[in-house]
Amino acid sequence: MARDADSNEPTREFPGYPTGEALKTRSDVPPEPAAPPESGTRPAGGATRGLLWVLGAAALAVIVLLGVQASGLWPSFRNPFAQERTDRSQPTLLKSIQDLSRYVAAEGNFQVVVDLQTDRRYVPEFLLNERTLFVGAGSVEAYVDFTKISEGAVVESADGKSVEIKLPAPQLGETNLDLEKSYVFAEKRGLLNRLGDVFASDPNRQQEVYRLAEERITAAARDSGLGARAEENTRKMLEGLLGSLGYEKVTVTYVTP
Repeated sequence: MARDADSNEPTREFPGYPTGEALKTRSDVPPEPAAPPESGTRPAGGATRGLLWVLGAAALAVIVLLGVQASGLWPSFRNPFAQERTDRSQPTLLKSIQDLSRYVAAEGNFQVVVDLQTDRRYVPEFLLNERTLFVGAGSVEAYVDFTKISEGAVVESADGKSVEIKLPAPQLGETNLDLEKSYVFAEKRGLLNRLGDVFASDPNRQQEVYRLAEERITAAARDSGLGARAEENTRKMLEGLLGSLGYEKVTVTYVTP
């Protein structure tokens, strides 16, 4: 917008600059005080101190709780989802009591590997085949049955210094298969066998492996000289027992029952 040459009035586009008198007047006016912070606001330093107080109180509460629980004054917390086992077994029933009059003179410990395979002729093994490697551990006792001692089996000499005893020959007890030390080493089954296990299990297969292991151990016990060891141990036991009673000579013979 145009303006006259004699006019010093400022325009909207170009406002006038303050003169010396105006600057002097403005400098004499004291500055206005800063407005106080609005209500609800807090300086940054105060917020930090409040946060530190909260964290310190929480840490102190945790330390107190841990100390009380460690001292046993506070009950321990249990996991509500912990696994629990309930035993609903019935009381053990005593069937019978049998008096034993046998002297166990020796015991043999054996181990056998049973390799049992069952398949079908003209059928590929990958379809129908069962092979099990089972390591069986068991023990067999050799004992003398004193209930089978006949009348007149003990003969004492006239001077009372010697005695002769006739005993039944030692016998082998039943094989005791130790399931804690026995295990399946390897097992191979065909496709159809595995498919059949999905619908039904065959507990007789496991029993057959146990039976074969017991038979092998029993046969090994017969050939191991366990009976002869039982005869020797029984003779030493009687010699020591009767020798302490004053007999100078003890003769033990074995008779086949």
